[in-house]
Amino acid sequence: MLSLKRSQWIASVLAGCFAAWTGCAALAQEVVLGASVQLTGPVANTGRYYRDAYQLAVDKINAAGGVKIAGQPHKLALKLYDNQSDVNLSVRQYTQLVSQDKVNLLLGPFASNFALADSAVSEKYKVPMVQGGGASDQIFARNFKYIFGTLAPASNYFGSTVDMLQLLKPPPKTVALLYADDAFDVSVAQGTRPMLKKAGLEIAIDERYSTNATDFSSLLSQIKSKNVEVVLVAGHETEILNFVRQAKSLAVAPKMYSFTVGVPSEDFRKALGKDADYAFGMTAWLPSAALKDRWFGDALQFAKEYQARFGYEPDYHAASGVADVEALVQAMEDAGSTDPQKVRDALAKLKFDSVYGPVSFGKNGQIDLPQVVIQVQGDKLVEVYGAKGFVTPPKYPMPAWNAR
Repeated sequence: MLSLKRSQWIASVLAGCFAAWTGCAALAQEVVLGASVQLTGPVANTGRYYRDAYQLAVDKINAAGGVKIAGQPHKLALKLYDNQSDVNLSVRQYTQLVSQDKVNLLLGPFASNFALADSAVSEKYKVPMVQGGGASDQIFARNFKYIFGTLAPASNYFGSTVDMLQLLKPPPKTVALLYADDAFDVSVAQGTRPMLKKAGLEIAIDERYSTNATDFSSLLSQIKSKNVEVVLVAGHETEILNFVRQAKSLAVAPKMYSFTVGVPSEDFRKALGKDADYAFGMTAWLPSAALKDRWFGDALQFAKEYQARFGYEPDYHAASGVADVEALVQAMEDAGSTDPQKVRDALAKLKFDSVYGPVSFGKNGQIDLPQVVIQVQGDKLVEVYGAKGFVTPPKYPMPAWNAR
């Protein structure tokens, strides 16, 4: 017969083992989503949208009970690295996430050149990545099976803008197409050229510039000397800000400027102040109560929660980031598993409503939401032109800088 002390010792050991086992079991219930995002460096201002959107979505879903897999609730966790706006570091970090950290599934970085490189890691290790930061057609032209994207194809970013150009009064005849030399902007230019030609518009200038360029004086001089009426610029936000500031300093004011990025962002408008007025852009998302969602209720509620928590307005980058998390959650629930192959197959068949809009991936892994033309009018961002035509009259043509 065991002594009382020895019985108590055995009981305490067994209790400790049980506590350790249940602790491990509790940890095993956690589903870890991994990502590398630009939190420092030249594009950190946009990278923060993804960090914040991922975290808000994870917290919101966890507060509602987490992801339910085969009837069992699992909490979500986020493993996030800062790639410092360095694509080579980003690739190394994604490799670490899947090979060492053993995350369950992947979320994406910002920017097409990053998504292009990082998706090779998800393909190699056969771990699905859902990303809303890269729109370049190149990402989805390689017949990869594990990359899914919630941004519309870059080649059609100016599609709605070109449609609108033909309806403006007076209609413009000449266009300058300027684009950075990265994967996204090259895809934008490749898609825009045939659309402009089909619309009967003359491409008076077709120029590529270096990513992170700061001096646009030569291009602006060409625009002025050729009296170009419409200028379409595909680039990142810091480039666009420099372009607008230099356009003003050189008094280059065509009838219209339109930019692929920046205009939807509150920071863009704050940075330029009154000089942002008249700028056109595009977005696949605007906060609307019509966009219903399982976790947030609708996109308006999401936008309010996002701004209250982070102190700045969400734009389509943030909305697409939330949709990325929701897509992985919906796919796990549909598959009844966290197995990467089963989740990948569920993503390919996915169809659900998110704060970003309806999510359903095409055969190449990309969704295709129409771009809405927007414009800064005074101190407001307004929807100008969409699938059903004009929503708000555009401010066109743009007056000279000294006449505003």
